[in-house]
Amino acid sequence: MASTRISRTQSGAESAAGRRTFTFSAWIKRTGLGGAELFGSDSDGARSNNYFIIDFNGTDQLDISEYVSGSQFRLTTTRQFRDTNSWYHLVVAFDTTQGTSSNRVKIYVNGVQETAFGTENYPSQDYQTRMFAQNKIHAFGRSGGHFDGLISHCHAAEGTAYAPTVFGETDSATGEWKINTTPTVSYGTNGFFLFKDDNAVTNQAGNSSGNFAVTAGTFTKTEDCPSNVFCTANPLDYNSVSHSIGNTKLNWSQSAGNFGLTTGTIGMTTGKYYWEAKITSADNSTGIGLGVIQTEPYLSRTTTTGVNTSLFYGLGARFATDKSISKTSNGVDSSISDTWSNDVIIRIAYDGDAGKIYMWKGTSEFNGQTFSSNTSFNDATLTAGTMVLPYFTFGDGGSGTKTSQVELNFGNGYFGTTAVSSAGTNASNIGIFEYDVPTGYTALSTKGLNE
Repeated sequence: MASTRISRTQSGAESAAGRRTFTFSAWIKRTGLGGAELFGSDSDGARSNNYFIIDFNGTDQLDISEYVSGSQFRLTTTRQFRDTNSWYHLVVAFDTTQGTSSNRVKIYVNGVQETAFGTENYPSQDYQTRMFAQNKIHAFGRSGGHFDGLISHCHAAEGTAYAPTVFGETDSATGEWKINTTPTVSYGTNGFFLFKDDNAVTNQAGNSSGNFAVTAGTFTKTEDCPSNVFCTANPLDYNSVSHSIGNTKLNWSQSAGNFGLTTGTIGMTTGKYYWEAKITSADNSTGIGLGVIQTEPYLSRTTTTGVNTSLFYGLGARFATDKSISKTSNGVDSSISDTWSNDVIIRIAYDGDAGKIYMWKGTSEFNGQTFSSNTSFNDATLTAGTMVLPYFTFGDGGSGTKTSQVELNFGNGYFGTTAVSSAGTNASNIGIFEYDVPTGYTALSTKGLNE
């Protein structure tokens, strides 16, 4: 969703009360860092004139401001938001009827009010915002960057400043802030409710303000949501790999002799987990490794690109440029006399209770594997209960530029922007996969971990 723009031109006249008081609430997951606009409204569609904006600046601070013939207010947090695995709940409560300036704009993250700001300039009393002048989601960004991430349950209420407890609550068992999927909200004429549970940009507020439209890029639905976070590739890891589409698409393009490593964002010890990977590049001139890697010891995340990433402590398979497949264990590769082809979906199942890994090419087991009798293609095992992460390695010798592309499905239901063609059976009902999930296995997600 990094280059997607979703827009709606204002359909109703703004009331004076609505321009003095509003609430913006959204659950967001950042999958890329740096300057990026989350929400914006402007008078000319280019943010070159009058505008209201909620974005993250180049150093990942939350930055909220309005410019109408000069700066009207601006709040920039000192806190940085760099977690690319978890969901944040953001609430902006705006009420310029308040006599105390600091009460006119309140920002809450996960139910807690932000009070430390590097820039702290509040609007004047009874100031009338342009927030509803024209609405754009995933628009331009402070440095020209779109918001790179996911959004769920996005509300904008015209005429009311709501507390964050309308949209979320503290879980009594875990102490974590969790989503309220059915809040009671008065949206006013121009308010909206987006991204509830549909694969569209339909306004579900029930008012007359109209729907949004995708005006640039593509809109992709994902199973990843505030109540169930799925594993993805980790953009903060050592990698030299380009991440996109919510960190489920990996591109590698480096000169020969360079190597890259990216791990998953969720680890596992005990339990049985399943995911899918599609090697989709027409070139694929570099070796690719898939499997699980031990969290200790393994390659430092500050390792330079010249270090061969086959020298790791893990368990998996290596897919060579000559289309051969090798089993890999703790830095040792050996052939299994099997081959692979472009666009085939590699299915991966890891049994943390036994420390064993299984792989398929579509419905075909890797050579030497008999899953029904617990025989893996890779005869090595890890100690049961070892903490591991999914891993993805790239690199090769030879000469020239080496390129590869891998698309991942940890249960999100997509390879890149392409939905699974026909979902397989899944006894846990957690996630959507192309093929049947092996009996006893589940998705690597927060709900999957708690099964």
